[in-house]
Amino acid sequence: MALSKTATETDGSVHSTFASRYVRAPLPKFKMAEHSIAKEAAYQMINDELMLDGNPRLNLASFVTTWMEPECDKLIMSAINKNFVDMDEYPVTTDLQNRCVNMIAHLFNAPLQESEPAVGVGTVGSSEAIMLAGLAFKRKWQNRRKAEGKPIDKPNIVTGANVQVCWEKFARYFEVELKEVKLREDYFVMDPEKAVEMVDENTICVAAILGSTLNGEFEDVKRLNDLLIEKNNETGWDTTIHVDAASGGFIAPFLYPDLEWDFRLPLVKSINVSGHKYGLVYAGIGWVIWRSKDDLPDELIFHINYLGADQPTFTLNFSKGSSQVIAQYYQLIRLGYEGYRNVMENCRDNMIVLKEGLEITGRFNIVSKDDGLPLVAFTLKDRSHFNEFQISDFLKRYGWIVPAYTMPPDAQSITVIRVVIREDFSRTLAERLVIDIQKVLHDLDLLSGHTVVKKSEHETQKEITTAWRKFVADRKKMNLKTNGVC
Repeated sequence: MALSKTATETDGSVHSTFASRYVRAPLPKFKMAEHSIAKEAAYQMINDELMLDGNPRLNLASFVTTWMEPECDKLIMSAINKNFVDMDEYPVTTDLQNRCVNMIAHLFNAPLQESEPAVGVGTVGSSEAIMLAGLAFKRKWQNRRKAEGKPIDKPNIVTGANVQVCWEKFARYFEVELKEVKLREDYFVMDPEKAVEMVDENTICVAAILGSTLNGEFEDVKRLNDLLIEKNNETGWDTTIHVDAASGGFIAPFLYPDLEWDFRLPLVKSINVSGHKYGLVYAGIGWVIWRSKDDLPDELIFHINYLGADQPTFTLNFSKGSSQVIAQYYQLIRLGYEGYRNVMENCRDNMIVLKEGLEITGRFNIVSKDDGLPLVAFTLKDRSHFNEFQISDFLKRYGWIVPAYTMPPDAQSITVIRVVIREDFSRTLAERLVIDIQKVLHDLDLLSGHTVVKKSEHETQKEITTAWRKFVADRKKMNLKTNGVC
């Protein structure tokens, strides 16, 4: 008698995934499945569902790094099973973090002696870094007020309304009043004069943004520093500055080395930066650096010994992966100052290509600045037929993820489209995006009954190329004037 089994009874491992029973049943969504499934099937079905995600390389909404060299990918995978907090077991990884802290501190002009170690820590991103810096400011303010016999129940922090949501989280989680300087329709960052006016004896610090998320603009940290020195001298207060350089901390030192925003200013006591943005590391690494050990109260540092030797720790979480710390060190030694400068210059140049391509259409106003983060923020000149949100939605048809959003108070009447230029966004992609935006404009014109003269793809490409050649020629003339080198 011949033996046979139905498809549901046979061992799934002998079939391809698509010939097995697994593709006929839905994946668990709320409760763990009763039975195991073949590893090949688990991989295939999850991988298939993930295909519906957007392409990270075309996600122009995000500042977060989406490409690294294969050699660094290997280092990341080799350390994927290392828990960074086990410092006694992984002393070399710990040493790599300390090297990164020192390199970044020197990049930010920390006033360190020749062999003096910098004060800082790696975090899972700038959100955690900001929480730690904010706690240090709050504790120093509390200690000072206690010594003066004054109440400590109403701390506040002064920021612009353009700050990232992590500042609102800090204020709410740690019970600090957030005093926001409102924006204006012609001024999209914190006004230093208005910020200093809002400072009082309960202000733990003023937070300045080096690279606004909204339009890429750098806030005037030097002006803020100078105004605060005057106010401190008048009042006897000791209000200082934290710089949120999440996006701009790896831009300014290479593109604008003479810009004073960092520890060269005496009131800047701490700086955070995202390694996973223009630090060129995949998501999951940030840094906070203090001016000196006096700016980080000792009582915030915990000491543990149950993983081996005595280990000081100042973090909000405990366990975390080691891979991103190692990846940051790879980038710092692999690229060096020269490499980072080249990457940032490429980002800026491709930003110019995109900006000029959009200007050629005649349909947009550019609200971002050339000096700042490499991004292009723009609005429609004529919103009577369609709006920026519709452009953002239509661009998804071509694979692009480009955000549209309204500005914070008091500029909420303005809607902006923003394109972030990352390391892996080439000139070819910039030109392609302009062409696709023109196609979207044409489609929306037809849908709305609005008729305009449409340029051919060849005409658009020719205009972009001409604008780019002019930009390169102007750069060469500038270099000849400044250093005599072509």
